Amino acid sequence: MPVSLDLNELLRYTDWERRKWENGFRQQGDAVLQISAGSHGDGRFQQVGELVKHIFSAEKRYVERLSGRPLTDTATLPHDRIEPLFAFGSASRNSLKQFMEQLPSAEWDRPEHLQILNYSLTATPRKVVVHVLMHEIRHWAQIATLLRLHGIPAEFHDFLFSPALGG
Repeated sequence: MPVSLDLNELLRYTDWERRKWENGFRQQGDAVLQISAGSHGDGRFQQVGELVKHIFSAEKRYVERLSGRPLTDTATLPHDRIEPLFAFGSASRNSLKQFMEQLPSAEWDRPEHLQILNYSLTATPRKVVVHVLMHEIRHWAQIATLLRLHGIPAEFHDFLFSPALGG
């Protein structure tokens, strides 16, 4: 039996998850963003705030790639302050939603050539949007683990408890 999932449901879930993280971070204060990302990563991210910035930056840049726009340089975006970081996240999410609303249905499955860092690949906008949402979900789980290892328990962020698909 064929089963489908509307991408808007994953979008709704990640919107809900972002709000929960932002509220949780606000309760902890800006210092929570400076918690170590650990010594077992690939060296790109040293602190939790850098991972959060990466989630939002990747979303913004994928939309820009798919839209044929220049990539935003996020080097000066602070990763140690909740307010500007989540304001950028809100802007990146608005860009994604606008892209999804405006992309003609005939173009969702049209392969596009993308250059990402030193990698070259071909993917449809549908695949890229799924990747953006899954990428975010994976990194929030990573952040939850890092915080738990530092004695800061996170609330439930499970899809099952979210408002997506009713709940």
